Amino acid sequence: MEPIVILTLLAAMIILLLILGAPFKSFKWIGTGAVRLLIGALFLFFLNTFGGIFEYHLPINLFTASVSGFLGVPGIVALIFLDMMVVN
Repeated sequence: MEPIVILTLLAAMIILLLILGAPFKSFKWIGTGAVRLLIGALFLFFLNTFGGIFEYHLPINLFTASVSGFLGVPGIVALIFLDMMVVN
């Protein structure tokens, strides 16, 4: 899939979840978690896009998306640090 298609789908899903929201209180945390996972995946996508200039790639999977989504920028920095210290 092309990056623009993935970006468009992620943005549409985030907007849909933000507009519609979770209709039931018990499902509100599922919607919040899904939005955070999508935002984390989007952060990683941009990191990989701009990291391609420096030949750096961080895989996008459930673990990395959840860390970057729930912790934000400090989570991405921690993932980069772990990748450089442990993997390399």
